[in-house]
Amino acid sequence: MENRSERQFTEEAARIRRSLRTPRAAAIAGIIFSLLLITSQVLIRLSIPSDPLASPLEVVRHSKAVAIALSLTPFAGISFLWFIAVVRDHLGELEDRFFATVFLGSGLLYVAMIFIAVAIAEALIGLLATDSGSLITSGTYALARAEIYRIMNVFSIRMSGVFMISTSTIFAQTRILPRWIAFLGYALAVILLLGVGSVNWIVIVFPLWVALISGCILIQDRQSRL
Repeated sequence: MENRSERQFTEEAARIRRSLRTPRAAAIAGIIFSLLLITSQVLIRLSIPSDPLASPLEVVRHSKAVAIALSLTPFAGISFLWFIAVVRDHLGELEDRFFATVFLGSGLLYVAMIFIAVAIAEALIGLLATDSGSLITSGTYALARAEIYRIMNVFSIRMSGVFMISTSTIFAQTRILPRWIAFLGYALAVILLLGVGSVNWIVIVFPLWVALISGCILIQDRQSRL
């Protein structure tokens, strides 16, 4: 009996320590994701002309900055996966299966899309550096650039809007964060779903929202320790 009670006490203590670490881990992962993705997007948008018909020589001229931006994106995706994992762990039994499925599925699809876009972009830059002439005349450059734009600035952005809706619904139901964050998430999600192509720098809305959530989690975690 003594061994059993000691084991139960140890398991409970471990559970409590894990629950205390989870909010901070989620916040740190969310902040890292936000910083890396925003930095990557700013570098890309400052280095690559917005006009798809512009000369690809501009891309070659700023290839170092673009390479740095692309190298940051996979680490941003990894941090976002960590953010999803620790948020789900923090919810525990409060997690709704329906919205949790949409939450997880949209998050994974979002990461997959930005990874695919980065892979195509890296291949395109490598080809431009070696044989830009045939790449341009064959139309491969225009096609690849259009694909990158559609994946990164249309499909991934709309998928992030779906993620925001499901996450905001979970927050509204569980009330683990202030409800105004959930309502703000709904409003921003509508902008992401409907404003693609008409709002400049719309791509940074999602990482800024994740940074806001992470900041609120850190504040709550600090208050719970006082």
